[in-house]
Amino acid sequence: MNKANRRGFFKKTGLSLLSLMAIPKVISQPFQKLLDLISKTNTGVYFTNGFKIAEVSKESAMLWTRLCGQEFPQPVRHQRQEKVFRHPIDFDEEQPVAEMDGAVSGSPGLVRAKVLTKSGRSVYNSSWQAADAAEDFTVKIPIKGLQPNTAYQVEWEAKPAANGAIRKESGSFTTPPYDTQPAPVFFTTSTCQYFWSFDDERRGFQTYDSMRRLQPDFFIHTGDYIYYDKPGPLAKNLEKARHKWHAMDGWLSLRDFYREVPVYMVKDDHDLLKDDMYRGKGPYGDLTFDDGLKLWYENVPIEGKPYRTLRWGRDLQVWLVEGREYRSENTREDGPEKTIWGEEQKEWFQESVEASDATFKILFTATPVVGPDRENKTDNHANESFRHEGEWLRNFLSSQPNMYVVNGDRHWQYVSQDKETGLMEFGSGPVSDFHSQGWKEGDVRPEHRFLRLKGGFLSIRVARQNGKPEILFEHRDVLGEVVHEERFVG
Repeated sequence: MNKANRRGFFKKTGLSLLSLMAIPKVISQPFQKLLDLISKTNTGVYFTNGFKIAEVSKESAMLWTRLCGQEFPQPVRHQRQEKVFRHPIDFDEEQPVAEMDGAVSGSPGLVRAKVLTKSGRSVYNSSWQAADAAEDFTVKIPIKGLQPNTAYQVEWEAKPAANGAIRKESGSFTTPPYDTQPAPVFFTTSTCQYFWSFDDERRGFQTYDSMRRLQPDFFIHTGDYIYYDKPGPLAKNLEKARHKWHAMDGWLSLRDFYREVPVYMVKDDHDLLKDDMYRGKGPYGDLTFDDGLKLWYENVPIEGKPYRTLRWGRDLQVWLVEGREYRSENTREDGPEKTIWGEEQKEWFQESVEASDATFKILFTATPVVGPDRENKTDNHANESFRHEGEWLRNFLSSQPNMYVVNGDRHWQYVSQDKETGLMEFGSGPVSDFHSQGWKEGDVRPEHRFLRLKGGFLSIRVARQNGKPEILFEHRDVLGEVVHEERFVG
């Protein structure tokens, strides 16, 4: 069926492409058959999982996409439980993965990317890259030779074969300014998102649309981007694990957000394998720790070490650290040798922080450093199980002027200040209110300056007011409304 005939078909059946994107939670069997028919008539390759512009520095960036064989994800058919996480009701874990809610098939093909200045001058043209099944039809394209403080356009092209019809997508980003340049910067961060915790039936997550409307310079995701070990399905083999990424990246709110906002991603336990994961804990179904690493690097646009630092002008530098690949067993007795980061990363971190002359410094970590956290947890620096390294880290961070911690993993929003060192930590909270749990309402500890048992995100703004650098932390709800703020002068 060609495009013109398909348009006539939609008109006769009273359907439109937009209405297909707004399919209700539960659909009838005849309507499902109609959707299956439409899916079979689709040909070519699609950007149904969108694309990401990532790891943007003054001179480089990393592009990522996945070629898909269907124009729309499989619709959400299951109703959800009316409790935390909103697990699906009567979900058949053994059904074909291609039929699962949110499923997006991959497709072999060729893809390339062009990078242009806003004036249309071409600065980079990649060759055609093959998307194949071995990498789940994902493609990464490193971009070099960019200029600082410059706005760019990205133009994607994809085709199913050497002579196939070309499909196009476009996006935009801006590189950081020179380290010596005082320049305002505004960015956002959030954590913990489970496909079934969506709060917009058509678009996925309100938080992503709210962040996009604020037009941040970049976004940092601090882990648990997906959950292998939550139902719908439980991802105990490679096919189901890959499905988790397809379903998440198929949400329209994420696709539209990443067109305009560069991302830097940090992994945590659930998007590596399972809860409180460390090497040696054991497999999750058929998946090993190394399988989890392969899947992560397949879906996340990053190259080189998983720990890195980003400088944005004169007044801001951030550090993104790795907390799963190098850690000791959580169950090991605590002592000076027990570590979450590993000695190489600790040495890099200390040296690079001490060498920085940025006005404000922020550590981004998937897990808490200050807390408070629950007494039964054993996998982060706020827990007794890693007390030695936690004390070293809090003492070091608090000795650095204008240095703060932003963490993921916790399913509530908070600001806390360590009683011993004065170090301040900001927990962004989960992407959705449906994902909020793990702390008791009203349980305000002495460390807390702010506590909210809801989801949303954290925005951070650095700018100069009357020549003085300031940093503003704003906790926001899923609609983007500010619920708490902390402001500091450098």
